[in-house]
Amino acid sequence: MCVTEYVEGTQEHRDIYLTKKGKSTSFMFVCFSCKEQIDYFKSLVCLLRCSVMRNFTEIAFTDDVKTIQTKFGSRKNYVRMEQKSSPTKLPDEAKDFIEESDFFYQATVGTNGWPYVQHRGGPKGILKVLSGNKIGYADFRGNKQYLSVGNIQSNNKVSIIIMDYPRKSRLKIWATAEIVTKADAPELVEQLQNSEYKASIERAVILTVEAFDWNCPQHIKPRFTEPEIAEWFAPYQQKMSELEDEIKMLKARLDE
Repeated sequence: MCVTEYVEGTQEHRDIYLTKKGKSTSFMFVCFSCKEQIDYFKSLVCLLRCSVMRNFTEIAFTDDVKTIQTKFGSRKNYVRMEQKSSPTKLPDEAKDFIEESDFFYQATVGTNGWPYVQHRGGPKGILKVLSGNKIGYADFRGNKQYLSVGNIQSNNKVSIIIMDYPRKSRLKIWATAEIVTKADAPELVEQLQNSEYKASIERAVILTVEAFDWNCPQHIKPRFTEPEIAEWFAPYQQKMSELEDEIKMLKARLDE
């Protein structure tokens, strides 16, 4: 908590910060100029916004969206959804889902107003959870068009969709993005590297999650990767191999 105390008869003021540690309270007295104080509160507002997530409807349900919901009769149902409390951080279920993925789709918007959706692929765990409301990924060298990176320079609002096709699950995330280079934070960029995936990292993208929502699985068609199919068929292939060996053995006996 911060209390501002003005010194009588002067233009000076003193900010009193109260910090609680356990049952004790410590006081710190600092003098700020007006400009420094404004900058401080701007940073504080930003910090508070980044530390608390919102109900996704605050972002997704614009006035135009609400008008269409009213027109087609779904508005009443979604009013109740808007009244639900917002989580303060990603739940464990969402964290596990994020880190199990080996790809996701990311949407950004350019200065000309056109959206751009990019498929981001890599090793399992390409997206890493860095804290309760921060996730990040390594930006590997590609075709050097830099569409997403360029769009983020002027508009850092992004949306991502993470899919689990076999289980028909979909997680939507709204976030603000920050581009971080190796020169800025080498340890952070290294944290996002996967030692088993030999690709050159150009930068890291850190996403502060503003909101998320699990999507309806109704129209998701299951799709499977080659490793998933191989894993599921492994017992049958083993059984077939055993039967083939048994057939060979029986044929050999008949030829005796």
